[in-house]
Amino acid sequence: MKKAFLVLLTGWMISGWQIAGAQQRQFTMAEATNGLRMQLAPERLRQFEWIPGENAYTLLTTGNGTTSWVKFTPSSKNGQQTDTLLTTAALNQQLFADKPLRGLPPLKWLTNQEAWFALGNKLYKGTIQNSRLQCSPWCELPQDAENITVSKSGLIAFTVKNNLFVRNTDGQIQPVTNDTDENIVNGKSVHREEFGIDKGIFISPKGDLVAFYRMDQRMVNDYPIIDWSVTPAKNKNIKYPMAGGTSHEVTLGVYQPSTQKTVFLKTEGPKDQYLTCVTWAPDQQSVYVALLNRDQNHLRLNQYNAGTGELIKTLFEEQDPKYVHPTHPLTFVPGKDDQFIWWSDRSGYNQLYLYNTEGKLLKAINDGPYVVNEILGFNTEKNEIFFTAAKDGAMEKHLYKSSYVRPAVKRLDNAAGWHDAQLNSNGRYIFDVYSSETVPYAARIAATDGSSERTLLTAADPLKDFQRPQIRQVTLKADDGTPLYGKLMLPADFDSTKKYPVVVYLYNGPNVQLVKNSFPYSGNLWFEYMTQHGYIMFVMDGRGSDNRGKAFEQATFRQLGTVEMEDQLKGVAYLQSLPYVNKDKMGVHGWSFGGFMTTSLMLRHPGVFQVAVAGGPVMDWSMYEVMYTERYMDTPAANPEGYTASNLLTKTKNLQGKLLLIHGTNDDVVVWQHSINFLRACVDNEVQVDYFVYPGHLHNVLGKDRVHLMQKITDYFDQYLK
Repeated sequence: MKKAFLVLLTGWMISGWQIAGAQQRQFTMAEATNGLRMQLAPERLRQFEWIPGENAYTLLTTGNGTTSWVKFTPSSKNGQQTDTLLTTAALNQQLFADKPLRGLPPLKWLTNQEAWFALGNKLYKGTIQNSRLQCSPWCELPQDAENITVSKSGLIAFTVKNNLFVRNTDGQIQPVTNDTDENIVNGKSVHREEFGIDKGIFISPKGDLVAFYRMDQRMVNDYPIIDWSVTPAKNKNIKYPMAGGTSHEVTLGVYQPSTQKTVFLKTEGPKDQYLTCVTWAPDQQSVYVALLNRDQNHLRLNQYNAGTGELIKTLFEEQDPKYVHPTHPLTFVPGKDDQFIWWSDRSGYNQLYLYNTEGKLLKAINDGPYVVNEILGFNTEKNEIFFTAAKDGAMEKHLYKSSYVRPAVKRLDNAAGWHDAQLNSNGRYIFDVYSSETVPYAARIAATDGSSERTLLTAADPLKDFQRPQIRQVTLKADDGTPLYGKLMLPADFDSTKKYPVVVYLYNGPNVQLVKNSFPYSGNLWFEYMTQHGYIMFVMDGRGSDNRGKAFEQATFRQLGTVEMEDQLKGVAYLQSLPYVNKDKMGVHGWSFGGFMTTSLMLRHPGVFQVAVAGGPVMDWSMYEVMYTERYMDTPAANPEGYTASNLLTKTKNLQGKLLLIHGTNDDVVVWQHSINFLRACVDNEVQVDYFVYPGHLHNVLGKDRVHLMQKITDYFDQYLK
C-alpha cells in the first residue's frame, strides 16, 4: 500500500464539545439510534407552506394546549401580520365533536382560498370565510386507495391494487384501467424508482387530464418474499428483474375524464427501454418524455401529441460512452410556454440549460465545477431562476439565483452549512432552513432582492448536555490527485498518548454523500456513542459517491468495489499514520452498498481490518436489479471481468478476522439470497462467519428494532475489537 497522501487538518472541528470536567452524560443506545427523530430532535417549524399567489405562508403553531394553523404575511416595515385560520378546537367543533382529534392533520393549499387534508381514505376541504378556515367533508375514497393525487382543480386520481381511478370534479369515480392480471400495474412508480421516478400519476396543469405509467411485468421472473409472521409461513412473489435478465415493459397513457378515453403514447423503440422525465406542456396539448435505452448511454427527449399519442418530434439527444443519468422532469419557465429548463451533466457537473420547445439550446443558466441540487422556482418579473447548489464546496449546499436572460449566479444566504429552501409563487420571498456544525436548526424568511430578512427560529442545541466528540475535518488525495473529504471523530477525553481502536463507517456508493457540514456535525449519534465508549470513528466519501460531479462518480464504472476500496484504503493509511491509532484494532461497518464495501474490504484486502459488520450487502451484482446495476456495471455478458472481480461469493477463502453479516428476511431491495449464498460459500470452504437476521424487516431495520440492531453491532465490536 502506498504511504504517500496529503492530509489537511482544518483545525479542531468541535461539535458541541464542552470543557473537560463538565458533568455531561452519555447517550443511551436508544438515544443514539432514534434520538434525532424523537426526543433529541432540534426544535423545528412545522408544515411550512407558501400560499399560492400571495406573499404569505402558513405554519403549525402550538400554545396554550392547542395547535393552530396560522397565516403569516411578511412585511419589511411592520414585521409580520398573523391570522389564525384554524385551531384543533375549531376543527373538532366543525367535524369531529364525537371523536375529537388531538392535533391538526397536514393541510395543503389548493388555491389561496381553499385547502384540503386527508384522514385515511377520507378527504376534507376547507374554505376561507371571514379570515377563518371552514372545513367540511369532501369525499370518501375506497378503503384501500393509494397514491392519492389531488389537483388544484379538485380532480383526484388514485390507485386500488394495480388499477388507476379518477374522481372528477362532479364527484364521479371513473375506472381508468381494468387489468385483471396483478402483474400489469397502473399509476405507480416504475423502473424500480430509478431515474428520479417517485410516482406514476401526472395530472395536467389545468387539472383535467391524467397521464400515467402502465408497467407490464408478466415477463419478469418471480422472486419469493416469505412472510414469517404466520404459521405456516406464507410466500408472496414479487417481480425482481436482475442484471442481464428480462426487464419489465413500460408505456404511458393519457386519460381524458370528459370522454373517459385513454390514449397511449407511441414511444417506439425496444420494449425494455426506460421512460422518464414525464412532463406536461403548459398548454396540455403534448407530453414530453425522455426515452433512455437499456444500455443507458443514449437519451432522446421526445414530444408526443396528448390527444393522439403520436410522436411530434425529438427535441435533442444526449449520449455518453459510460451512461446518461436523467433524474429531473422539464421545468417550464412561467409565462413562456415555449421555454424550459433541462438538467444535464454534459459539462461534467449536473447543471441547468435553457431550451426552447424546438429543441434549440438558448443558454446555460450556470457554469463552473459544481453540482446543482434543486430548482426552487422563478421570479418572472425579473427573469430570475432560483436553485440550490454545491457552488461553495461539496460539503455545503447554498441558495442562488441567476438571470435566464443574462446568466450571472448570485448567492442568497450568508450562513455556512446545509440549506434547504422554498420559494413563494412569484419569487419575491424565500424560506431558508439550514443547519451546520454549530447550528442545530435555523429558519428565516428573506426577500430575494435583499431588501429584508426575518429570522423565524434559531433552535437551541438539544445535545448540549451530552458528551460530544472532537471532530477533525480531513482531506486526503486519491491516486489521481482527487481530493477526498472525511471526518475523524475522537473521544471527548481524547489522550494522544493512548492507542484507540478505530471503526471506519462507509457507504461510498452512487447517489449518497456522508460528509456534510450539517447538524450533528458527526453525521450520526451512534458515531458519537462509539467515541463515548473509547473508539475513534472515521468516515470518508470516496470516488463513486454523490455531489462531486460526473468524473468523480464515473470513476467506478464497470468495476464497482475497486476504485472505492483504493480510496478507503487511503483513509486506512492515514489512520495508521496516527500515533494514537491501534493498527491491530481496526473495524469497518456499512449497510447496503456499504455492506458490499465492508465485505469487499475483508475479502479483497484481507488483514487490513480485524473486525467487520456488513448489513444488507450485495454479494453478487448479477443478482441485483437491472436499472441500477447495468448503469454502473453494464450487463454480465458485456462486462464479465467486472462482475467476476466484484463477486464476493468466490472469495470467501480469503476471509481473515471476524465478520458479522446482518440481513432483513423480507428485503426486497438486496434480496436475502445474497447473504444465504454467501453463507453457503463459507460452509463449502470451511470458513467461519457470524450471521444475524431481522425477521419481517425490509432493506433497513427501522423503529424500535433498530435499537436492537445497533446494540448488536456495538456488542460485536466490543467483543472482538476492544
